[in-house]
Amino acid sequence: MARNRLDPAIFHLPVEKMRAGYYSDAYFNRAREILERDGYHPRVRMQVFQRSDAVLGGIDEAIAIAKLCSGSPAPGGAWSEGWEHLRVHALYDGDRIGSYETVLTIEGDYALFAHLETPLLGVLSRRTRIATNAREIVAAANGKTVLFFPARFDHHLVQTGDGYAAYVAGALGVSTDANAEWWGARGMGTVPHALIAAYGGDTVLATKKFAEHIAPDVNVIALVDFDNDCVTTSLACARALGSRLWGVRLDTSNTLVDRSLWDRFGTFVPTGVNPQLVHNVRGALDAERFNHVKIVASGGFTAARIAHFEATGVPVDAYAVGSAFFEGSGSFDFTADIVAIERDGVWHACHKVGRPERPNPRLVRV
Repeated sequence: MARNRLDPAIFHLPVEKMRAGYYSDAYFNRAREILERDGYHPRVRMQVFQRSDAVLGGIDEAIAIAKLCSGSPAPGGAWSEGWEHLRVHALYDGDRIGSYETVLTIEGDYALFAHLETPLLGVLSRRTRIATNAREIVAAANGKTVLFFPARFDHHLVQTGDGYAAYVAGALGVSTDANAEWWGARGMGTVPHALIAAYGGDTVLATKKFAEHIAPDVNVIALVDFDNDCVTTSLACARALGSRLWGVRLDTSNTLVDRSLWDRFGTFVPTGVNPQLVHNVRGALDAERFNHVKIVASGGFTAARIAHFEATGVPVDAYAVGSAFFEGSGSFDFTADIVAIERDGVWHACHKVGRPERPNPRLVRV
């Protein structure tokens, strides 16, 4: 079944700077300069791979770089487009890939794309890390909603591509409009601690004001740990907002013990958002027939921690995850190698020892 690729225009690439090699390692720029000055235009085949089992991200972004930034300087400062002279095959964003599996090939005059290797590999490495971590987290959540909420932990310029990488891996909610831009959605979120503080520490008042002034189609999710008493605050918000309250978010610090657990020391680790705290909140809400109110858990959640919650039946409805999307022990560094050169219309193997061509029947012509 045919799958769509993102329009290159959506990436807002700094085309002129990429064409000039501004983001490229100097030796690639010099390779292009040497070929141009020598009048030598070898047709080569380059293959791109990485060394781990992973979920591919950044492929449409890499294709966009090749489409918009390949070519060569022309007399008078103009630019001679290169894309129409290249033959590109690629997998799709969100595809599962194996170690050393070829994900992208480019055939053509090497001088047309030599300067693009650095940014091509960079976007693939970054987005594949996010997509792989996201897929692991989504799998651990066992069908429950995973919210991509790490925007505050990295530079703002990475938000858009990272959000899309998480989206293709199955994370369905993001926290910023930039995260959601490439598939036309909007950022979502809860009532923040700062708004509660601005209303004098009154979580109910802040949540009511949120519901009053935000569009009715926005889910109202109260952040209920401001007073370190999630049960009492959850009930107060539910009583005040009724059916307008979509959910409550538990975000207790890992250095605190919620008030509802103070008489339970000694039977489990009581700090942070732990299973017993979730059970306490769920039980209190259900006892007053607020069964519709969902529970969002956040605060240091990883795939392993989510898997533990799911395995033990903790009644969480959604997980908001932050820096875990950036972490993990896997390495997702991509490598590009020239593996063949064309002479007189015939392709000949030409590669570094140990890096032969690895054809991949899954690749699709772009």
